[in-house]
Amino acid sequence: MRIQSVTVGVPAADLRRAVEWYRTTFELDTPDLEPADGIVEFKLGPVWVQLVEATGGPHDGSTILRLGVHDASAERDRLKALGVAVGELENVDNVIEYFDFPDPDGNRLGLYAEVEP
Repeated sequence: MRIQSVTVGVPAADLRRAVEWYRTTFELDTPDLEPADGIVEFKLGPVWVQLVEATGGPHDGSTILRLGVHDASAERDRLKALGVAVGELENVDNVIEYFDFPDPDGNRLGLYAEVEP
């Protein structure tokens, strides 16, 4: 098997609100695709994030979408200034730094960066 692309589905109770939040948080323009009613997709680097209008009840939030960035600390500061409830910046053995944060629907997200030697 040779994987050619990755799409991560993220449930959203209010699709319009979720689209605006993802646009602001990840500094995106308009969605890259709207393949069907209730589905909006953004391309984030090599990964597609597919916001899907949730029709059922709340999900358990047990998955997390982690995205690599150049400077996790700077992005944490930027998101905090936007009012996003960011977690502490964690450093793992001076190899990687990361932090987690929720989207408006409680989906868990995280940003990470390799620590420069």
